[in-house]
Amino acid sequence: MVRPEPARAYVGLGANLGDARGQLSLALQRLAALPGVQGLRASSFYRSAPVDATGPDYVNAVAELDTTLAPGALLAELQALEQLAGRERAYRNAPRTLDLDLLLHGEQVRTDPLLTLPHPRLHLRAFVLLPLAELAPGLRLPGLGLLADWLPGVADQAIERMNKDVTA
Repeated sequence: MVRPEPARAYVGLGANLGDARGQLSLALQRLAALPGVQGLRASSFYRSAPVDATGPDYVNAVAELDTTLAPGALLAELQALEQLAGRERAYRNAPRTLDLDLLLHGEQVRTDPLLTLPHPRLHLRAFVLLPLAELAPGLRLPGLGLLADWLPGVADQAIERMNKDVTA
């Protein structure tokens, strides 16, 4: 059996209910343990205010991983991890125990009812761009250009890199 060549994927993590920092740490462990995932690296955690929503501040991070899972299969695994963490989708932009977004999957560009790649708002959010730049500063976003070119556009968004000893 020929295994597909791994693709580099990036996953955005966020939480603002309960032990948000603990939820992200656990989600990273569970992501690393998924079949078809290897070489996971995670950015620092960042604190940011909710965007287009109310509620407590978010704790955010980005994970970089290599995967043999197709984008749709990886998305299904991410949604299963959200459910495991007690994620409820009460309404759009509702506070959440865990949010996992597939940001990038290799060089894929797609828009369909299941999944849009790159994630449609990743280039507009400091809580995605800053942790992503921490992991891959020279990254080219498929269809969007260099990640670094988008950073000035989010410079006015309040975000704080968290120290390791800070609790959420």
